[in-house]
Formats: sequence, structure tokens, C-alpha cells
Amino acid sequence: QVYLAESGGGFVQPGGSLTLSCAASGRTQEINEMGWYRQVPGKARELVASITSSGITYYEDSVKGRFTISGDVAESTVNLQMSSLTPEDSAVYYCHAKQVEIGWRVNTYDHWGQGTLVTISA
Repeated sequence: QVYLAESGGGFVQPGGSLTLSCAASGRTQEINEMGWYRQVPGKARELVASITSSGITYYEDSVKGRFTISGDVAESTVNLQMSSLTPEDSAVYYCHAKQVEIGWRVNTYDHWGQGTLVTISA
């Protein structure tokens, strides 16, 4: 069992900044990638940014240059620094962790936080 605790969501004005944090607890062994997704009503959940245990990062095109993901995957922590926020960034943001279990076979598990609401409005 893996539990992801998120914090940092809230209300911010356009052009403002906000930082989200996530920490995993429980059976966190073999988590090799963590990231942030977001979802708005009527749309599918989309990947915003991710980081691997080796430090490789990915950003969705619309957030490149504005968002920065960081953390320590080995310690099961991840942060998302968001700046130059626009109303289009408003969504429920979900922390995500990918766990790969290597035994007699390889098993991959996805874990999700409960979501934290980010609202950008004047």
C-alpha cells in the first residue's frame, strides 16, 4: 500500500505562483518515477510533469518554461513549482507515483493522491 499526501493547492491570481508538494508513505520501495497530473471537468486527466529516479524530467507543452518539477524519487517526494499561472491552469492536480516491482516477473503499479484544487482567477 502506498499513500500520497499532497499539499499546496489554493487560490492565486493570474500571473502568480504556487508550489505543490507530495510525499509518499507506506510501501514505497521501487518507486522510480513521480509526477503531477491535472484534470478539469469534462476532460481526461493529463500529465503535467514527471521526474524519474535518475532526474530525467518531462513537461507538457503548455507548461514548459513556467513549471518546474523537482524532488527526490528515492525518498518518494516531488514538488511542482508553478509560475505565470493563467486561468487555463485551474484544475485538480494529482500526485502520481509509478512503482516497478521486480521479482520473478515485472509488475508495474500506479498510485494516486486524492487531488488538490488549484484555482487561478482575478
